[in-house]
Amino acid sequence: MRILHTSDWHIGRTFHGYSTLDALRGVLGALVGEVRRRDVDVVVVAGDVFDTGTPAASCYTVLTDALREIGATGARIVLTSGNHDNAARLGFTAPLLRDGIHVITDPRAVGAPVTIDDAHGPVHFYGIPYLEPAIVRSVWPGAELRTQEHAIRHAMGLVNADRAERGGRSVVVSHCFAGDVEPTAGVEREIRQGTLDVVPLADFGGPDYVALGHIHGRSRLAENVRYSGAPLHYSFGEGGKPRGAWIVDIGADGVEGVEWMDLPVPRRLTTLRGPLDDLLTDERLAPHEGDWVCAVLTDPNPPLEPMRKLKARFPHCATVRIAPEGGADADRRTFRERVESARSDGELVDDFLAHVRGGRRATDAEREIIGDVVSTREGAEARA
Repeated sequence: MRILHTSDWHIGRTFHGYSTLDALRGVLGALVGEVRRRDVDVVVVAGDVFDTGTPAASCYTVLTDALREIGATGARIVLTSGNHDNAARLGFTAPLLRDGIHVITDPRAVGAPVTIDDAHGPVHFYGIPYLEPAIVRSVWPGAELRTQEHAIRHAMGLVNADRAERGGRSVVVSHCFAGDVEPTAGVEREIRQGTLDVVPLADFGGPDYVALGHIHGRSRLAENVRYSGAPLHYSFGEGGKPRGAWIVDIGADGVEGVEWMDLPVPRRLTTLRGPLDDLLTDERLAPHEGDWVCAVLTDPNPPLEPMRKLKARFPHCATVRIAPEGGADADRRTFRERVESARSDGELVDDFLAHVRGGRRATDAEREIIGDVVSTREGAEARA
């Protein structure tokens, strides 16, 4: 049996205010082409199908088209919900879907597999939707479920009990934060309090393969426990991470091989750093003019209308950050802390300039002007 492991489609997510629907539709189309070309038997989607619990109608169209096209290749589909999904909404149509498409969103179904046969017999697919401890306590009232680790451990107990009874080969599909993998800053919504909700790798012992979702970069926690990552780049922090899916071959005795399959990147992500004038004129940056661009400006003073100027050369400039050279060693106090500690109006203005200029304080000439203005104001107040 050949399995394609994907996850974190995040249908409906924006990228710095830009819609990603068309790009995702194209990437999923390429995924369907690979399913057909590689004779994939089962496509596993490990959660975060949508980006929000209330997706727009156009998002449902993207999902419907992708499922229909995958189904048309003859492949089966096993799909679970993630923390971004509304499980009830995603699972509402499950009983109405065509044969061969299995949407698992109800924790009460954990431990009851979707069984798909190949030439060597049955392969049992155990879907574990995202388990919010506060919600699943009512499902498993006798279990200790204070953290997601507890919830996954209990779910895997149900899975392994069923595996022991049924026998045969098995695949677990789960959406959680497992092992030592770090989340992408600004992308995965934090699901931990300290380290309480990190699920230990040992909790996934038993199945032949564990298909994980939630982390947006591919990762191998063990030979048979992996994250596939997202099919699109959803932040500049992901820019250097490949996009694709795992192709898993299961033989008579378990996993025989796992291969990475690249998916196309519709538009590259590039971070450019330097003074604004250099970014606008440096010919060496010409290859990046069609990229999504994050511009990190190192000018001593924030330049005027940088986004407008950058877009003239880089039409897909998505974000601008101000990081003056030398700012790394600047005073890290908040502006409120600066205001509260200022001993005079002149010092207050000086602190304000340092705050907005990345640590660069007033020059001697500026201090002279500030002193004149403050003296004039104090004199006017004294005469009032």
